[in-house]
Parts: sequence; C-alpha cells; structure tokens
Amino acid sequence: MSTPQQARALLAALRARQTAMVRLLEKFVRAESPTDLKPAVDRFGALVGAEWRRRGAAVKVLRQRHAGNHLRVVWHGHGASSERGQILVLGHLDTVYDAGTLRTMPFRVARGRAFGPGAFDMKGGLVIALFAAEALRDAGLRPSRPVVFLWNSDEETGSATSRAIIEREARRSAAVFVLEPAAGADGRLKTRRKGIGAAELLVTGRSAHAGQDPPQNGVNAIHELALQLARIAQFNDPRRGTTIAPTQITGGTRSNVIPAAARVVLDLRAERPADMRKLERQLKSLRPILRGAKIELRGGFSRPPLERTASAALFARARSAARLLGLAIGETSTGGGSDGNFTAALGVPTLDGLGAVGEDPLDGEPVIGEIARVVGHREEHGRRPLHGEEGLRLVEGQFDLGRHRERVHERDERGAASLA
Repeated sequence: MSTPQQARALLAALRARQTAMVRLLEKFVRAESPTDLKPAVDRFGALVGAEWRRRGAAVKVLRQRHAGNHLRVVWHGHGASSERGQILVLGHLDTVYDAGTLRTMPFRVARGRAFGPGAFDMKGGLVIALFAAEALRDAGLRPSRPVVFLWNSDEETGSATSRAIIEREARRSAAVFVLEPAAGADGRLKTRRKGIGAAELLVTGRSAHAGQDPPQNGVNAIHELALQLARIAQFNDPRRGTTIAPTQITGGTRSNVIPAAARVVLDLRAERPADMRKLERQLKSLRPILRGAKIELRGGFSRPPLERTASAALFARARSAARLLGLAIGETSTGGGSDGNFTAALGVPTLDGLGAVGEDPLDGEPVIGEIARVVGHREEHGRRPLHGEEGLRLVEGQFDLGRHRERVHERDERGAASLA
C-alpha cells in the first residue's frame, strides 16, 4: 500500500467483513485436523484450497503418503516490478487437538471472542491470510512480487515431511512471514525464537530382588538416571537462555525389583547456534556413574534458533507501516519454535507472530506466528477460558507487505483469541 489513505481504506474494508471472517473461522474450526489423522487433515486442506481457488489463486496439492498433504498457493503479482524473489507466507493445517474434541470444546462466540479447537493455533491465521488477499484484490492492489502461501500438515510434530519444501521455497524468497499466533494480549511480533530439540537418555542396569543381601548385586537404573539428571541440571544457563528440562521419565517394573532400565526425555532450548552445539557436546560427554551401568543418548536439536538479525529489518518496516494506522507494534522473544526457525537459519529475512492475537490459559506459551495484528480496543479480561479451551477474539485488521494486520484475538489449547 502506498498511502495512508489506502491503508485506512483497507482497514475499514476489513472491519466491515468481520462477520464473514467469523463464519469462515467457524467452518475451519469445525473441520477438525489433528496432525496424526491424515484423512482429516486432507479434508481440511481441500476446504482451505477451495477458498483460495474462489479468490483466483493457483493451488497445488503436495501429496504425502505418511502425513497430511501440504498446500502451495500462489497469488501472482502484477509483474511490473524488477524486484527479484517471491514473498513466502507460512502456516499449518494441523492442530494438536484429537478428533472429537469439538464434542467437549464446541465452537462458540462469546463476549467478543471466538472459541474452539485450533482457532488460535492456527486456523485464525489462515482466515487472516484469505481476507488480507481478498481485501487487496478488491482494492485493486496487487503485490509487485508473487506471494506463495505454504500450508503444511505436520508443523505440530516437527515438520518432518515439509521441512525440505519450506527450505526450498525460502531460498527463492526475498522475505518470509509466519502466521503463528502473536505473543500476549497486546499482539507482539516474534523477532527471536530459541532453537529447540529433544534428547532421550536411556540407562541400562541389572535386575535383582530388592530384598537381596546385598541389593548391590543389581545395578539400579533409576538410581543411575537420578545421578545423571543432577549432573544434567548443571547444563542450564539461564543467563544465555539455554535450558534443558526432563519432561518424561519411565523406569522399573515392580516395587520389589531393582530396575534394569530407565529412560528420560529432555527438552532442549538455546538462543544461539553456538549454545546448541555446546549443550549437545555436554550431553555427549556424559559417562556412567554407577559401576555396571550403561547409558545411551539419542536425539538432539531439531530446529535452529530464529535470531533477531533475521527479523530486525522486517520488524522496522512493519512498525512503520502500522504507524500509518496509528498502531504501536511491539516485539518479543519466545522459547517456542516454528517453521520460521528453518527459514531464518538460511539467512532469509523472517518475521513471525503475524497470526491471531490471544491469551494463553495454560502456563505454557502458545505456538504462534502472526500475520495479523491487534488494532483498536482491547478486549475485556473478565472471563478466562476454561482449562484447555481455545478461542479467538475479533477486532480490526490491516494487511501490509503480504500480511493482514487484523485484530484477531484467540486462544489455543493454550489460548483464547479474538478476531475483529
């Protein structure tokens, strides 16, 4: 958009479409799409593809055998620019909610918020993208570059089948915008994300009867694991944002048997590639402590960090564009990862958190990236969503640089949100 008048006109047009946005959001939320249920993800993908075709976009289904199909949607620019590189917009079709969740968490709109499984993360973001493109089309504004919307089906489980596709598209792109939810009720964009991963430590001991004299004839795998965890705790470095946390643990068979096996899953997070490598070296340096015990380490980091250097220039442009509408945009860092981590690691400018704006009813952080932004009045905070309830609140919207700045306030399993 080239003038403040055009920006305000787009915002007014989007506000007038709020009811239509809510209707489409309801349609999307009712099409449940848990990551591990391919037929459901594919049905939802077909629904999203149909909406894009209705708006004149070219849609290609990237078929997968062992995961849901991905969608590549191309919105062609006017072709008059000499600028090189496409604009890539990332989002995902899958959610963390099991099939049937709608029975206990039905879609509903209450007190300016829309609730339902996947509304926040990230079907609200998919709605934002559709209405952003539609608003620009109706205003006669076409991007100077082609815009590629890549909707993958396995983001919630690590993007195993889509990472190579994402990275290939990123290498063709001048910039990447990620429609994961924004951070906090004020809708801050995410200009830094930690690198994330998971490791598994397996301990092998030797079984024996716990009443045997001496019980040391066995090698207690749980005892060894406890000693290792005390050592691993020392690898945390809060000052540098490096954390390692045991999140799952198993061991033992009976109350009167020395356990011969135990295992722990470790959540790994670090802000810098050098710190990722350091933490992995520390884990690989672990050695058994109890005589006769054996340990094995598996896994490691799976997503590189999104460093602020990849986001700074785009964030500055987004902030300047928002000022045309009298909006103030903030930024933040987050410990969660997104597909934007992959693109930023390739050196492609990446801005995340452009999706729905909402709050998290749980203590954990929402899985988000935003293409939409909070505009206008703040929502009232009188009612918090039920535990695990996801919602999205409707507010106003604006689209800029291939992103729709819309007041979408929603919540996920982790959040509630609203869209207006």
